[in-house]
Amino acid sequence: MFSFRWIEWNIDKCTAHKVTPEEAEYVVNHARHPYPRRIEDEKILVWGQAQTGRYLQVIYLVQEDDDLFVIHARPLTAKEKHRHRRRKR
Repeated sequence: MFSFRWIEWNIDKCTAHKVTPEEAEYVVNHARHPYPRRIEDEKILVWGQAQTGRYLQVIYLVQEDDDLFVIHARPLTAKEKHRHRRRKR
């Protein structure tokens, strides 16, 4: 399992979308192909299902000490969920 760095800023970013840090960590720690996927500016994207059953998008950075710093987390839209479920088959 990865080590995460949580501060007020990224906790607030998650909770603004009604995502808990625990859900975000679960999605990252249980990522399945084709995730995690690198996107622009050193960011890493994961789509997955949290232990709560919700489908989430999490974006994070890997810090110099190898801690993961979540910069964004939100529920997937209905269209994204459909695309994600099809991809898993």
